[in-house]
Amino acid sequence: MQDEDAEKDEPREQEPDFEPPYHRGPVIMRGKMIPKESTNSHLLAPDKDTSWLHTDPWRVLRIQAEFVDGFGALAELGPAVSMFGSARTSENSPYYKAARECAQEVARHGIAVITGGGPGIMEAANRGEAEVGGTSVGLGIELPHEQSLNNWINLGMNFRYFFVRKTMFMKYSQGTVIFPGGFGTLDEAFEGLTLVQTGKSPRIPLVLFGTSYWQGLFDWIRGSMLAEGNISPKDVNLFTLTDDPKEAADIAMSQILNG
Repeated sequence: MQDEDAEKDEPREQEPDFEPPYHRGPVIMRGKMIPKESTNSHLLAPDKDTSWLHTDPWRVLRIQAEFVDGFGALAELGPAVSMFGSARTSENSPYYKAARECAQEVARHGIAVITGGGPGIMEAANRGEAEVGGTSVGLGIELPHEQSLNNWINLGMNFRYFFVRKTMFMKYSQGTVIFPGGFGTLDEAFEGLTLVQTGKSPRIPLVLFGTSYWQGLFDWIRGSMLAEGNISPKDVNLFTLTDDPKEAADIAMSQILNG
């Protein structure tokens, strides 16, 4: 009995006084592993070093955000035709008038028009679409010499990156009309031709408006590129030349209207 009483009188070892754990999402930390600053306080603290703004990881986030904004803006647009051409075309040019008439024809069928959003041919197409009550879309681009969106647009967006903007044109257009233009217009024309030729994009009707303007290019494609075997004979049929605004619109809309 004495041994049992002695055992009872011995002091028990005190349990350690653990401090509450620190949680960072699913991670639990104690003792020396607890950070001196919380994630939130670190986020809200002013950062004197802003070099991270110009790093590639941050640039990737900007690109991602631009894709998200573009997809969000255009996802419910419905059937659409893209129209490209020079920003330098004046209002009294026959090409301006033709682009306007072509867009009006597209709008009468309840189909949207997408342009680069600037002046010239782009303005003419947006104007023609808007005049008939259609959805007039302008996808602008940031340039060193600022070019604002024209006033005939009822759905517009400015892009920082050309390749994001091109994705929007290709993804949301089921036909394209290309009016006379410069390097930018050629870039957009050959972007579409390349994606269709390589099967990276579904085949869509591509129209070159203005036979006298494009004939030299067509002759070179057929007489040099095809003659040298750099393209296949069927590639010459990826686009159509015309001088009729209604025909251009009908061809561009053919995939939409014929299912």
